[in-house]
Amino acid sequence: MDSIGDESVSPAARRVMNIEASTLEVEATKMNGGSEGVCLTWKDVWVTASNRNNGSKSILEGLTGYAKPGQLLAIMGPSGCGKSTLLDTLAGRLGSKMRQTGEILINGHKQILTYGTSAYVTQDDTLLTTLTVGEAVHYSAQLQLPDTMSKQEKKERADFTIREMGLQDAINTRIGGWGCKGISGGQKRRVSICIEILTRPKLLFLDEPTSGLDSAASYYVMKRIASLAQNDHIKRTVIASIHQPSSEVFQLFNNLCLLSSGKTVYFGPASAATEFFASYGFPSPSLMNPSDHLLKTINKDFDQDIEVGISGSRNLPTEEVIDILVSSYKNSERNQEVQSEVALLSKKVTSSLDVKRRHAGFLNQCFSLTQRSSINMYRDLGYYWLRMAIYVVLAISLATVFYNLGTSYDSIKDRGSLIAFINGFLTFMTIGGFPSFVEVMKVFQRERENGHYGVSAFVIGNTLSSIPFLVLVTLIPGVIAYFLPGLQNGCEHIVYFICVLFSSLMLVESLMMIVASIVPNYLMGIITGAGIQGIMLLLSGFFKLPNDIPKPVWKYPLHYIAFHTFANQGMFKNEYEGLRFATNHGGASHTYTTGEEVLRNIWQVDMSYSKWVDLAILLGMIVLYRLLFLVIIKIQEKLKTFVLSLSSKRSSQIMANPNATPSR
Repeated sequence: MDSIGDESVSPAARRVMNIEASTLEVEATKMNGGSEGVCLTWKDVWVTASNRNNGSKSILEGLTGYAKPGQLLAIMGPSGCGKSTLLDTLAGRLGSKMRQTGEILINGHKQILTYGTSAYVTQDDTLLTTLTVGEAVHYSAQLQLPDTMSKQEKKERADFTIREMGLQDAINTRIGGWGCKGISGGQKRRVSICIEILTRPKLLFLDEPTSGLDSAASYYVMKRIASLAQNDHIKRTVIASIHQPSSEVFQLFNNLCLLSSGKTVYFGPASAATEFFASYGFPSPSLMNPSDHLLKTINKDFDQDIEVGISGSRNLPTEEVIDILVSSYKNSERNQEVQSEVALLSKKVTSSLDVKRRHAGFLNQCFSLTQRSSINMYRDLGYYWLRMAIYVVLAISLATVFYNLGTSYDSIKDRGSLIAFINGFLTFMTIGGFPSFVEVMKVFQRERENGHYGVSAFVIGNTLSSIPFLVLVTLIPGVIAYFLPGLQNGCEHIVYFICVLFSSLMLVESLMMIVASIVPNYLMGIITGAGIQGIMLLLSGFFKLPNDIPKPVWKYPLHYIAFHTFANQGMFKNEYEGLRFATNHGGASHTYTTGEEVLRNIWQVDMSYSKWVDLAILLGMIVLYRLLFLVIIKIQEKLKTFVLSLSSKRSSQIMANPNATPSR
């Protein structure tokens, strides 16, 4: 499947695709506010990373270059040379621990790239593995494209993009993950590209687009990407980092930026790179892939000596070879041409990219995200179905251990133990869905970074889609655990029990979503979530009665922050109120203890308010947890934006005052 390319498309189908391309590109041109392309220039760009010892390490050192409309710029170099860092720098995606200086201009303007004008395809294919190729692209189209386009038009755009990437034969195949086998790694990469080019961006960044592809698939994918740059209707600027392209792929590059240890070894036409190396004593052997020769010459990881000259009369260490090439490039006419071109493009101020691009409307985003999330939850065995099986087994175990409790004095303790176990350990098993939560958060973070939709729409969609499954997961085990032990009869009591159990499950799921947004690691996240729940269980008022809990910190406020407190109180009131328990075991007369006395004297339950207030508090906590989830994501985004703006401000100050530039 990875070798699908132009040769697999019939002439008739190609004509249809050309007509569709023409129509869709004209529409995209109107959406983008014109057909003018994007010129991206960067001058004397330095990037340093801070380390634990309050020091810093230079990742990029004084890079200068440009990318023009209708051209494909390839950033090449050995592993660790700074390819991805340069791509992130140009795309405005540097991490908070990175510091950037230098000038980056878009059409002669200093500005931040906005949604729709640029797209970034990451190296890792972060996708919902339960969706088919068609569903993944179609839902992305519904989320990204504006409401001015009908659903049918969005579907046509998605279908065309799928064919454009040669994925038409895999359209109904699931992407696949640990649960089921799906498409290949190369096809996943093409799905990622499909999703990001739906908006027909003018500026496209790709981090290792050929990773995981065989040589044929690499060529066809890069050929498609090159054709995106050279489209007749919209001249796109395409920048891709690439590790080791084949000779056929290398020929598709218009310009080449060759890096080694964060320094520019060569910048210019890709076809002239081998000639540049040869002119300084490092010619490419005949019949050798040019990219292989370039990378072999500047790769210092293996400490190999490099032959100098055609005859190879002498060898030089790789470090020395790199220094020769870097120094030669700085003093070459090629570098002067690049500097002149950057200066010319920087002064050639054209329209900025501040045109506001429209997403789908908020309601459409919520609807699409709810639909997509529901499909994912239904198909992902680990999200609810495995938990359901565990809940049923636990419910049956509880029902048989506590079967037919009766109303004897001993049943007072047994009823309390049963309720506490249900509220504690049954809900505790919700952490089993944490790996699925992490995967969902990874997809959200990728889509959010690319501006596909808002945080509020995601939280609402995730919440609405989970409700039917949580009701099902609550109802079946809940009924088993309620009737067989013989808990208090009555429709009101059963409904209340199910409502409290549902609220507890949803609260634990909300808590784990919060943990997933802060600790996006399977092991650490599960440990963190389990630790938080363990503390809540300890302070819930069952293992240590409320009046016996130490008041500083543990009772005030943690006892009342733990939702298990109100779940236990509500279920205790629901179960004990209205019952009478026999207190003697012999004799002709019987004495009884009422459920209200049990609640006050044995379980120390606060009887100043009804059980419905406890349920209302739990429902309020659900809303609070979801709002907290939303706020945490918003704060993380604000902090990232603040750090980036602060870095940009420092960069501007350094450019204005060169004497303040730190030593490098």
